[in-house]
Amino acid sequence: MPTLSVVIPAYNEEDGIAAIVERVLAIRPHLAAVGVDDLECIVVDDGSTDRTAAIVQGYGDQVRLIRQQNRGYGGALKTGFSVARGELIGFLDADSTYPPERFPDMCRLALDGAEIVIGSRMAGEHSEMPLVRRIGNTIFATMLSLVSGVRISDSASGQRVLRRSVLPMIYPLPNTLDFTPAMSTRALHEGVKIVEMPIPYKERSGRSKLSVVRDGLRFTKSIVWTALTYNPVRIFGGMGLALLLMALLIVGGHIALHVANGQAEWSFPMLFGALVLAVAGVTLYTTGTTFSYVVALFHRRPIRQGLFGRRGNGRRIEKHYWWLGLLAIAGGFITYIAAVLFDLTNPALAASWFAPVVSALLVLTGVQLVSAWSLARVLAELSRREVEAEADLNWSYTPAPALRSEAAL
Repeated sequence: MPTLSVVIPAYNEEDGIAAIVERVLAIRPHLAAVGVDDLECIVVDDGSTDRTAAIVQGYGDQVRLIRQQNRGYGGALKTGFSVARGELIGFLDADSTYPPERFPDMCRLALDGAEIVIGSRMAGEHSEMPLVRRIGNTIFATMLSLVSGVRISDSASGQRVLRRSVLPMIYPLPNTLDFTPAMSTRALHEGVKIVEMPIPYKERSGRSKLSVVRDGLRFTKSIVWTALTYNPVRIFGGMGLALLLMALLIVGGHIALHVANGQAEWSFPMLFGALVLAVAGVTLYTTGTTFSYVVALFHRRPIRQGLFGRRGNGRRIEKHYWWLGLLAIAGGFITYIAAVLFDLTNPALAASWFAPVVSALLVLTGVQLVSAWSLARVLAELSRREVEAEADLNWSYTPAPALRSEAAL
């Protein structure tokens, strides 16, 4: 039967540390019912200047007190994880906003196969979370769901239970308050089995240590940059497709107005803007697909994920970059030749610049596509090189059938 180690990071929590410690210790009898043998309560005093440490010391051997210089929320949790002896590790805040009474049920889910169990404040239980933070958490969860391809309702919950065995998969993690969204992002991209369980949430009394703007930006940065190290095509490709869609909407809307109103002239600046957006979209998309091969090469395993699914299996669009690029280059040359033949480059025309610019952008887009195809081929070859070298070193042959003698012939 495993042990549950509950880590409580604390920084100047003298008013509430006793209450949360007593609530954690009170769950010990309920853990045995779900198959957990023992409870270890660890309080990491993260450089407090008040009586937090003295209060925890009053619990004697019931609580393990670790004191360190201030390293931040994530730093305190990592310290607790490093000294914990349990096969299951849980954590929650010291301000009684999260219910430790839910740890037994969370442990049951972990023992049933989940590798990380997240106590979700956004899954239907009573929550006293302020509206601004609720909106922010919804945005973060939606963002994480988009970049990972897996639906999650609370990416930043501060109450979780995880198996010790997943720590090597989700490290490194930041020392700051974005520890939990970074953990969620890495775990989802590493294929860790995550289960969410609804929990109630109580807003802390007094001033919160969380800054909505500063920490919100930090959470966003953590999710995006962590996701980029796993699946760059989902982010770059998504932005690229968004720009391409904007270009199509501009062109389509302009054509619709032209047909409906019978306009004789086209708005060349508007069409030029759409063309620039399209070129930028292609550039971003090819950048994402190229980065995906770099990521696969770095991690030494096929972790690349597709733009619309969990894994990029099947035919990939970058295999077609070479002929799409050549087509764009040919289109650029044909556009310029046609413009010269039909005198569209005549300086007397108001938009004599338009056709040459279109031609140049098409050629540059084609070069970008061909270059991205070539780089993808090289990176794919490098990623297979180690596997193929191992196969050559372990080469085996199948003996040919014995030759029949002349007498037999």
